[in-house]
Amino acid sequence: MKLGNWEILRMDRSVAKNEGKRKDKDKDPTPEKPRETTVEFLASLSAVLVTGLFIITFIVQAFEIPSSSMEDTLLIGDHVFVNRVQFAPKTSWLGPLLPYRNIRHGDIVVFLHPDSAYLGTYVVKRIMGIPGDRIHLRDGVVYRNGEKLDEPYIDHDRDDPSDSYRNDFPAVPPGSDPNISPTWAAELPSYIQGDDLVVPPGHYFAMGDHRGVSLDSRYWGFIPKENVIGRPMFIYWSFETPADQYMRTSMGDRLGFLAHVVLHFFDETRWKRTLAIVR
Repeated sequence: MKLGNWEILRMDRSVAKNEGKRKDKDKDPTPEKPRETTVEFLASLSAVLVTGLFIITFIVQAFEIPSSSMEDTLLIGDHVFVNRVQFAPKTSWLGPLLPYRNIRHGDIVVFLHPDSAYLGTYVVKRIMGIPGDRIHLRDGVVYRNGEKLDEPYIDHDRDDPSDSYRNDFPAVPPGSDPNISPTWAAELPSYIQGDDLVVPPGHYFAMGDHRGVSLDSRYWGFIPKENVIGRPMFIYWSFETPADQYMRTSMGDRLGFLAHVVLHFFDETRWKRTLAIVR
């Protein structure tokens, strides 16, 4: 009888305990997280899009390398992110927070082509001369301010010793080379002092790393500072691309190459170049 009473008491206590939990739960219910409304979702999406647009407009910009003038540093089909801030004019309110600096020797820069015949065309080259520098070439070797430059990044596979204008600039007159801008051919003599070309204030002298094929400042002149867009930071994707692909501008050609990319994304992507720093 006692055992039965004890069992009944234990059961009563268990029931009472459960009742107490229910009451505590009723007194302090866990609030449910309110669902996001359509308006709130659209507001969040707009904020993300505006932030992304700001970044790709003012901070970084994506470019594709279309030609071989910077091989082997940059290959045809390399896709790079360009830092638009580093060489931009300093602002008083963000100046201390952003990594501004002046353009230096050896910097690779993206810029708008200075020749009006190529208005709106983006170009990438390496800076060889900054304002005040004296530049000349002898037998294809660059001399800056009288010193011979050591350039381990140069690709010499297409060098042509018979191209005297290219290899002995500016000692050899432009002549009738169709690649030389007529405006530059007329202005060039005014910048020559002795054996050297002198870079004027606010301008830069640039050349491609693939010296034998590069059409650069020797052919169209100096780069105005305001034409500089920024500096390539790294390669985010590289795909094997034909050398003349950039000239195939018809819709059919573009769609054909897009289909080729989709079919051969994995086997023709240069995976070893992914995230490679541009130097």
